[in-house]
Parts: sequence; structure tokens; C-alpha cells
Amino acid sequence: MAGPLALVGGDELKPGNEPQDRILVEAAGDGPAYVIATAAARQRPDLAVANAHSWFEGLGLDVEELPLTKRSHATSREVAARARVGRFFYLVGGDPGLVPKVLADSPAWSAIVDAWRDGAALAGSSAGAMALGSWTLIRDRMPGDDRRRYRDALGLVPNVAVIPHLSTFGERWIPSALTAAPDGSILLGIDERTAAMFDGMWRVEGSGSVVVITASDRRTFEHGARIGGLPRPG
Repeated sequence: MAGPLALVGGDELKPGNEPQDRILVEAAGDGPAYVIATAAARQRPDLAVANAHSWFEGLGLDVEELPLTKRSHATSREVAARARVGRFFYLVGGDPGLVPKVLADSPAWSAIVDAWRDGAALAGSSAGAMALGSWTLIRDRMPGDDRRRYRDALGLVPNVAVIPHLSTFGERWIPSALTAAPDGSILLGIDERTAAMFDGMWRVEGSGSVVVITASDRRTFEHGARIGGLPRPG
């Protein structure tokens, strides 16, 4: 049976994320636990890894980096073999377009998905969460542009495009995302330090809200609520 899947709205690895992170830690058991800093590859992946190690150590889990900051890492048999026996994977935030570019159709990503289907915990925050849908939303033209356009992502959660940071700047992305939305797509808005968690069903973990938006509807779900209108992942 597949393990828990958490789509986190950003501001990860900080107090307030305990509800979803404790669920992920429990699912990890004593197997290898990995932080994946692909989205931070152009920034400070070493700092992201250090922050993840410190944060999860406080929750009783020892995490190490699964090196996936370059395409050559994702196609490495050695990295894929390490991923296949992993029991915990956390994709941190950063560049929304970078994760699919590095991981799509790679042996390492296939191994991560196989491990998750065998019960490992899998989570992505901000750009990491965006990569898990059918599409990731990248800026239309220039840095700071609120207009978003669609780029194919990893497709673990079908027909979904994640909008993170809904409680801060994410709401500004929604008009352009709706205008450009592919037929049948679902926008999933997630507040910071909040997760849309799948563990047999979708529900809200954390103190914030999750919204499900289609061309004709917008529904808001609060802490602990079951989230309707989302497809099963996988």
C-alpha cells in the first residue's frame, strides 16, 4: 500500500509544520530518510539540506541528502538504487520549473515512486509540491511576475496544479492560472505550513486552509477536514 503523501504550501522546516511532518516521520520507520534539494539547486541546496537535517532531527528522524540537483544524478543507477530502498522523501521548495526538468522520466524518480507505492512517505513543499501535480506553474515573463503559465510536471497527482503560499502571495497567481488552465484541470491552493495530505483519502493537516478551484467552483477546506474534488495520486 502506498505511503502518506503531503503537498505542503511552503515555509517548510519550521514550527507549525509538525502535524504533517510527524505523520511522515512515523511512516518512515527506521529506513533511509532523504531530503531532496532539486528545487534549491540554483540557490543554496547545502543550506536546504542542513535545515532539513536539523528540523527532522528534532522530530526524531535522521535525514540525509539524496543528491538530485543535476540531471546526471537523476539518471545515475547508484542514486536510483539508494532511492528504491528509501522510506522517506522530502522535496524542498525553490524554483518551480527545475524539479520536473531534472527528475521527469528518470530512473531516480521512478525508484522514488516505487518506494512510495511500497509504503514510503513522500512530501513536497512549495516548488516541490508543485512538481508532483500534472503541471507546475512558472512565471509568465520576468522575476516577480504574478502571471503564471503551465509546464508539464511529474504527474503523480493527475489533473492538478498546486498553488503554494496561498496565505501570502499565492492568491495573486489564481486569475492568470484560471485563464490559462487546461480543460479539466484543478487548482489546489495551499496555505503556508499547511498540507493537503493523502493517506487513503485527502485531508487538511496544519493550521491553515486548502482550496480546490475549477473553472466553475471554489471550495475551502479547514484543518482536519476531508478534501473533496481531488483525484487519487499515483
